[in-house]
Amino acid sequence: QVQLVESGGGLVQAGGSLRLSCAASGRTFSYAVGWFRQAPGKDREFVAAITRSGGSTYYTDSVKGRFTISRDNAKNTVYLQMNSLKPEDTAVYYCAATVRVVPGTRGHEYDYWGQGTQVTVSS
Repeated sequence: QVQLVESGGGLVQAGGSLRLSCAASGRTFSYAVGWFRQAPGKDREFVAAITRSGGSTYYTDSVKGRFTISRDNAKNTVYLQMNSLKPEDTAVYYCAATVRVVPGTRGHEYDYWGQGTQVTVSS
């Protein structure tokens, strides 16, 4: 019903920046969206989330002040601007949409998932 495609990942040096995009197709209804990441040998981790209209945002402590989530509903796209990247940010990043009004921090609360995009931060 809803398809999500992430893009914008790549290789960047520590201290650099990347902007990830999550483009939605199918149902055009605006869902709350979260970003998650999974590093090698680690569990999937919540990164950030944004409400349907973009009025509220949420971040895990480790990215506060460095990452910014935003959305452009006219383009059906959610973004994750990542600045001051660190090697520990290296992971596959996934966007996910939830039918819930308030986005949660746990993966099982989300209904639709993208395929992921690799972010590698070198030291």
